[in-house]
Amino acid sequence: MKNKFFEWAGVITAILYSLLVALNIGIEFFGFCLLLLSAILIGIWSYNGGHKGILLLQFFYATAAIIGMIRWF
Repeated sequence: MKNKFFEWAGVITAILYSLLVALNIGIEFFGFCLLLLSAILIGIWSYNGGHKGILLLQFFYATAAIIGMIRWF
């Protein structure tokens, strides 16, 4: 049950991130914060489930989120 929380919370935050950045309404920094949160949540889910490819992908998403936050700040 707890693992489902990480999975779905990560999915929802990733969806919100993509919408906020696509809308281009000036809150991209908040969107990148959501991307980082999503990467952490899905990273936990993938680690717990042994999904190594998805875990590696989340490291890259987290890196992109941090770069985005630095550039938009």
